[in-house]
Amino acid sequence: DVANALHAIGARPVMAIAIEEVEDIVSRADALVLNLGTPDPPRMKAMLLAGHYANRLGLPVIFDPVGAGASKFRIEAARNILSELRVTIIRGNKAEIGALTEMGGELRGIDAAIGPTDLHGAAKMLSQRTGTVVVLSGSQDLVVRNEKVVAIEKGHPMMGQVTGTGCMLSAIIGAFAAVEKDPMVAAAGAVAFFGLAGERAALEAKGPGTFKSALLDALFTLRPEDIEAGARIV
Repeated sequence: DVANALHAIGARPVMAIAIEEVEDIVSRADALVLNLGTPDPPRMKAMLLAGHYANRLGLPVIFDPVGAGASKFRIEAARNILSELRVTIIRGNKAEIGALTEMGGELRGIDAAIGPTDLHGAAKMLSQRTGTVVVLSGSQDLVVRNEKVVAIEKGHPMMGQVTGTGCMLSAIIGAFAAVEKDPMVAAAGAVAFFGLAGERAALEAKGPGTFKSALLDALFTLRPEDIEAGARIV
């Protein structure tokens, strides 16, 4: 699904996990996206090697801490990535960002159930600690760099009914960061673009299955001028 989403917007994805090919793949890339989806020690070693190589090449590194907080192994793996690598953009939901800032959050599967918390504060704290742009996904998406916060009111509730939309967004952020050198602009543009695609897909969908297909179609047909006309950024 992630590769299809990237193809739909005109990007050329390569999904690689073998440590033996890391340097070859990264040397041909314009951005690196690290996804914590199914972590194990060999994959974590490969991710760190890829990240170090991307740092040496000056490539943007996007990190999706999937399920951070669900287990001790995941949160330690996520924090290890953030401590060892120069990450450009972090994208997560409120519980994942909360776990990285030690502000709490109970994870249920890949979804997050978290009590009331200062979401702006959590994102700002993580951005300041790591020197990254933080994208906090939710009913209102936040893009944060230090004290600067951009709120983007796009998307549709159906997006939460399809597994993997967060991973799609992280990858699309990577594609935007590959061509836009300001990571704040790249992240905000990607979030607005993806949210608008979700809204358009919901107009055609009858349920989660047809929504996923409609989302790929929307990603394929959207143009830059559509973002300018349809984005709600505050």
